[in-house]
Amino acid sequence: MKARPTDLEAIDSSLLSIQDEFREHFGWGLAADLESAHALRAAIEESNVDIWSRAQRARTVAALHRRLVLRATDIALLGAAVTTAEIETALTDNTLLIAADGATGVLSTLPDSLAERAWSRLACVVSDADGGEGTVAAVKRGIPMILHAHGDNTDAWTELLSLASSRRTPPPIVLTHQTPESIAGMHNPGGFTDGDRAACFARALGVPRERIRLLGTRTDIVGEWSGSSDPEEKLLKLQWMAKVLQYLGFWV
Repeated sequence: MKARPTDLEAIDSSLLSIQDEFREHFGWGLAADLESAHALRAAIEESNVDIWSRAQRARTVAALHRRLVLRATDIALLGAAVTTAEIETALTDNTLLIAADGATGVLSTLPDSLAERAWSRLACVVSDADGGEGTVAAVKRGIPMILHAHGDNTDAWTELLSLASSRRTPPPIVLTHQTPESIAGMHNPGGFTDGDRAACFARALGVPRERIRLLGTRTDIVGEWSGSSDPEEKLLKLQWMAKVLQYLGFWV
């Protein structure tokens, strides 16, 4: 058991080095990532949403630790290629769900008899705010959001926060970034895409590797629930996702 489950530190510093390699490969600068991260933290902490205060965000991490780690249940990470059949199978036991952003949309394809059970099993959504209707549905249901800042998603997270803050019961939010700096009130568990970041988050939280299984994690196709982007670039990003997942002990 982790002594401080709210730390959410990467399980190995090599995961952070991969982020640097990723930026260098695509020619993206660190400054934009830092600017987005600091702006996101400021937007959250200057809001009037009590559950988004720094202390409450730490309590949200602790609550997720209790649910995902201390209960000792299996965890399914939902990737962008996840199918209805995979979710139906996961619901036959006590498996809890973590969705990579738009993969939440698969829940809308379930029969009504299973949909509410699936939503009740969804512990959190790991998001950089471009997941579309699936992410919007999760926000409206108050599902905890592990909200990520990177250099070109400021408009996206601004829109998501506007929606979330307008709800009678805004969703709990935990903040992540992808920089080598230590940013108070934010975490960097590793990862670059929503899919591998979800795995890094679960492992940083303390979920053992053997209790995690990947659903809909593909490197050969752009999944149905992937956010809109350049398909060629997305496939290249998926190869980097695979590198992170393999480092964590997953084979994709």
